[in-house]
Amino acid sequence: MKLLTVTIPCYNSEEYMEKCIGSLLTGGEDVELIIVNDGSTDRTREIADRYAQEYPSVVKVIHKENGGHGSAVNAGMANASGLFFKVVDSDDWVKESEYRKILEFLREAAGGETVLDMLISNFVYEKQGEKKNKVMRYRHALPRDEMFTWKQVRHFHKGQYILMHSVIFRTKLLQECGLKLPENTFYVDNLFVFEPLPYVRNMYYMDVNFYRYYIGREGQSVNETIMISRIDQQIKVNKIMVDYMVENKQKLKSNRKMCSYMTNYLEIITTVSSILLIRGGTEEHLEKKKELWNYIKQKDKVLYIRLRYGILGNSMNLPGKGGRKISMEGYRICQRFFKFN
Repeated sequence: MKLLTVTIPCYNSEEYMEKCIGSLLTGGEDVELIIVNDGSTDRTREIADRYAQEYPSVVKVIHKENGGHGSAVNAGMANASGLFFKVVDSDDWVKESEYRKILEFLREAAGGETVLDMLISNFVYEKQGEKKNKVMRYRHALPRDEMFTWKQVRHFHKGQYILMHSVIFRTKLLQECGLKLPENTFYVDNLFVFEPLPYVRNMYYMDVNFYRYYIGREGQSVNETIMISRIDQQIKVNKIMVDYMVENKQKLKSNRKMCSYMTNYLEIITTVSSILLIRGGTEEHLEKKKELWNYIKQKDKVLYIRLRYGILGNSMNLPGKGGRKISMEGYRICQRFFKFN
């Protein structure tokens, strides 16, 4: 069995996937790389097959019809043989020195008495055109260099949460919790770091700048204009998260800190949906915003009150020019969270 499986979802990635794969190959034989070619029409297939031929004991390739990011991650999870599992997008990469530290720790954890469910590390926004890159750290919210549970988790700042770039999960945990991401849908990475959480008991935070998240490429899913054009997919993910909270209410109630964290995460996603609909600005957009909030209200009134009458919920639902000014404060939080470009 391999120590770590890394899945690399690829769709028309010929221009940048080699940088990503090259950085991950430095992990050597401990790592299984699964390159998922999600119906690409460029040279992605050819490049992926070449790596599989050159590194047959490390690289696996899955060629499939286009089904979107979630579909590619699902394929990786279904075929993973590693003890732990990570997703690295094809336009991102990892820092070799920090990668070695991560693998060294995973080796120790694999032989330890306590089962590690989730490893958290920092990620760096590699934003095009910026001289100084922002690092997303968690040292204020999580104990460092020790195994901990939800009881030891402290308060997260608004707009700062554990994202897909930050986590490595135990593979069996993902399989046991039945995680299956929706196909042909963007923004499912939010579900990847949301639905498994009730199954996570033991965590470990390494304060290393491991994952490099490239941002600024034209056509990227976090480009604000593109997010507005795909708002129905953002709303779909938002509603799936609401449904999950409601359906698992009793389970979540048993762990107060985890429930609070998940509610706060849902709050920021609902703020992202709302602010994009406000930025969209048409009657149709504003009607969709109203419908989203009504959906939450109908699903669970307690959850609705918690989201609607918090600082962010209030700022998303104020009338007139003054209200829109306050909404822009919410927008700035969203920018910090998603790094709109």
